Amino acid sequence: MEKLENNLMEKIVSLCKRRGFVFPGSEIYGGLSNSYDYGPLGVELKNNIKNLWWKRFVQQRDDMVGIDAALIMNPKVWEASGHLKEFSDPLVECSKCKRRFRADHVNSKKCPDCGGSLSEPRQFNLMLKTFLGPAEEKANEVYFRPETAQSMFVDFKNVLETSRKKLPFGIAQIGKAFRNEITPGNFIFRTREFEQMEIEYFINPKDNWEKHFEYWQDQMKQWLKDIGVKNAEFVEIEKEELAHYSKRTVDVEFKYPFGQKELYGLAYRIDFDLKNHFKEAPYKEEESDAFYPHVIEPTFGVDRSILAVLCDAYEEQEERVVLKLKPLLAPYKVAVFPLLKNKPELVAKAKEIYADLRKEFMVAFDDRGNIGKRYYSQDEIGTPYCVTVDFDTLEKNEVTVRDRDTMKQEKVKISNLKNHISMLLLK
Repeated sequence: MEKLENNLMEKIVSLCKRRGFVFPGSEIYGGLSNSYDYGPLGVELKNNIKNLWWKRFVQQRDDMVGIDAALIMNPKVWEASGHLKEFSDPLVECSKCKRRFRADHVNSKKCPDCGGSLSEPRQFNLMLKTFLGPAEEKANEVYFRPETAQSMFVDFKNVLETSRKKLPFGIAQIGKAFRNEITPGNFIFRTREFEQMEIEYFINPKDNWEKHFEYWQDQMKQWLKDIGVKNAEFVEIEKEELAHYSKRTVDVEFKYPFGQKELYGLAYRIDFDLKNHFKEAPYKEEESDAFYPHVIEPTFGVDRSILAVLCDAYEEQEERVVLKLKPLLAPYKVAVFPLLKNKPELVAKAKEIYADLRKEFMVAFDDRGNIGKRYYSQDEIGTPYCVTVDFDTLEKNEVTVRDRDTMKQEKVKISNLKNHISMLLLK
């Protein structure tokens, strides 16, 4: 197991490229630093995670609504939120090779690449700047959002008036964010373009905020179980290390192959954001004066979720590599094979079953090589069930269903196949 841990990251990166989960961005032109594209299997895994999250935290709750806000906002938003002033990392530069590093990512006064001396740290703002309109001048400067949160605060009154929600309630959003990281790295763990699943949960300041904080901590723990992530730890952030807007923060850290690092975050943002965006208190209940709600913020990184899921699901056995993904997350729910490629009647029947199953599930079809290799190929990408069409199918209208994790096989009537797979996927 120790040997596996030592090169697990290399194996996951290799599998992702080889099987179509994640590709290096702009690869034919030499790539772009820490830019990645999600391939055919990767986009399915990503969408499954996002859809499961949305179903759990929005669709199935009475106290949650969703929005999808613009990536570029009025720069006054970032001035009010404190990002233009506070959103920075300490930067050092090598006097010899001119490479730049985050000061807290290097352990000495020497450059880790060439041994040259490093400058004194200076603050580097992480906002990714661009220009709106034809002229690249100060008046046209704008920023790609570094988080999804601010749009939920800025839209608070619009959401309140249109949804008519009462406290406590939340606004949820899934979307891209951008940070001009000094030293991105570790595959999709730290990139300049990433995706967040985020909630701003608004509560009455007279209410017991600790109760809500603990509730959302429990919700995050349950979510980790839902997606099959086991190697996570909830870490209390010390007061002196809290962000300027936070009264309490707990980081959910995951044991990646390269060390224990942040996966998610949970913060009590008090009323910092709404007070900065609204001159007058934006919320009023029937018999009270208007006031500023307080906010509990659970944040879930999409890309880091994918990496954590892959790390915990990857397993090497004697003759095969298997991704033990939760069935609901697997890119393909089922694969369909004819036992023999050179038997037209088997191929025709397999394609008929494949076409029918595709109406309900994401399904793969494979008739290459021998049946054992096809099984192992599907195991490697996490397909939980394989359906084999053999001569019994033609005679008895039944197929063989094989389980990815146990490799056990059972006979199932074609007439019951859809229902059988649906039940299996709920495991």
